[in-house]
Amino acid sequence: MRKWRKWELAFFVLLVGVIVAAIVGAVVIRRGFSARESPSALEAAVARATRRMATPASMKNAKNPFTANPEILAEARAHFADHCALCHANNGSGETEMGRNMYPKPPDMRLPETQKLTDGEIFSIIHNGVRLTGMPAWGEPDPKADQDSWKLVLFIRHLPQLTSEEEKEMVALNPRSPEELREEQEEQQFLNEQPEKQPSKPKQSTPHH
Repeated sequence: MRKWRKWELAFFVLLVGVIVAAIVGAVVIRRGFSARESPSALEAAVARATRRMATPASMKNAKNPFTANPEILAEARAHFADHCALCHANNGSGETEMGRNMYPKPPDMRLPETQKLTDGEIFSIIHNGVRLTGMPAWGEPDPKADQDSWKLVLFIRHLPQLTSEEEKEMVALNPRSPEELREEQEEQQFLNEQPEKQPSKPKQSTPHH
């Protein structure tokens, strides 16, 4: 069997790429470029590859400088509720109004696809963000100073064991929209304006002669 020359192999790869691009282009033209659609298998593969590219080679096997304990997990849980839950949900499912309407949609971080990543990979995704997605870069610019992202890695590891009590605590820490804040203020104002009920006086019995 004849071996492929380098230029022949390169031409073949280029040809396959052109064909795939043409197919994707035809689908986009026919269906429109809407964020409401579910990603195709090809797009999902590209998204996973892009996510891997967020991790520098030197960080893949980096060791988390923190270990899980109740204090650190509570700190990371509060940080996640305030910064991450809008898209990822308190339980990491991604089932939020924002998350459901993103493209690609946030992954369910409780599942093996996220949990099997190394600590360094999860840290890099948080720290560097992922291009062409809704995932921004968080934390301090210097990775060595970005302690919050390392603590978030520990909380993400904890998501499959998140308790209902922990999730309820997070609800109070979720950011509120201006409308929600106004409603809460109006409700509190209404309660403050209600007159306190005076205890009813006991009826005096009529003396019998």
